[in-house]
Amino acid sequence: MTASEASRNFSAVLDSAEHGETIVVTRAGQRVAVIAPAPRANGAALRAVFERWQGERAVDDAFDARVRAARDTAPAEWDTDPWYA
Repeated sequence: MTASEASRNFSAVLDSAEHGETIVVTRAGQRVAVIAPAPRANGAALRAVFERWQGERAVDDAFDARVRAARDTAPAEWDTDPWYA
């Protein structure tokens, strides 16, 4: 998709990304950007980040379990809205 097309149809571009599509944006025939779905995260991913930062186990199993329990009780829209993921 050209940059002009992306600009004119930005809402549709975001809708496409939200539904899993990756859009390559070009300018003068050259690739300049990629618009892709935002990655989802979870307690395990957060734990991995903390472990990399600390070089040791900074998050224990109990914390991981509480994060998972909180996600299980979260409203249904949290599973489909990438801002809550």
